[in-house]
Amino acid sequence: MSRRTTVESSADTLSAEVAVAARTLAALGLVSAFGHVSARHGDHMLITPPADLAKACTDTLLNIPLDTEALPAGAPGEAWAHLAVYRARPDVRAVARATPESAFAVGGTASGTIPPLHGQGALLGEAVPVHDDARLMRSAGIAEGTARTLGNADAVVLRGNGALTTGDAPGHAVARMWLLDATCRLHLAARRAGAVHSLTREEITAWRAAGPPLLDRLWAHLRSLGGPSPR
Repeated sequence: MSRRTTVESSADTLSAEVAVAARTLAALGLVSAFGHVSARHGDHMLITPPADLAKACTDTLLNIPLDTEALPAGAPGEAWAHLAVYRARPDVRAVARATPESAFAVGGTASGTIPPLHGQGALLGEAVPVHDDARLMRSAGIAEGTARTLGNADAVVLRGNGALTTGDAPGHAVARMWLLDATCRLHLAARRAGAVHSLTREEITAWRAAGPPLLDRLWAHLRSLGGPSPR
């Protein structure tokens, strides 16, 4: 197999992963008309267009250089947020952008960070930062602020604007968005019940060490909801 054929095959595989991750995000009810999934591919990223993620397919994905200074026609304005994360975090291979209602609720009541209350919540990072800027991330400058708030975490709640999660594959980014929704709902329930008892540093470290296979298992469960590729 020639190098060109291998590269094309790799791109096709990644495109399929982005599409099924996008459809799964929609099937989970974590997006409405707004949301995106992207993946790093060399010095470019593949990202869903500004359209219903339930109908995402490989043919409509956009291929954008990571060092672009202007978005191509048809690209979502918040592609800047994905680009900012890839530029700031070489370890990130995929990004999911969604609008779970729980993130809106927690983002409106929390400040600083959200510590994990259950083991799986630690797969989002030692704590989930809250980005205190509700503006749409439709410029490089605003998006870079979001990436700074994300820091080394794997998720960030955007006050008044949903959430963003990362992964080493599109499915992992979507699995983390599902976990973020669960984490936010648990925080809301815990606050109503009384004092919040978060995980210790040692507990977080142990869960994060076990993370990769747990994310694989969770994604295998969630992806069955994505459905077949639209014809």
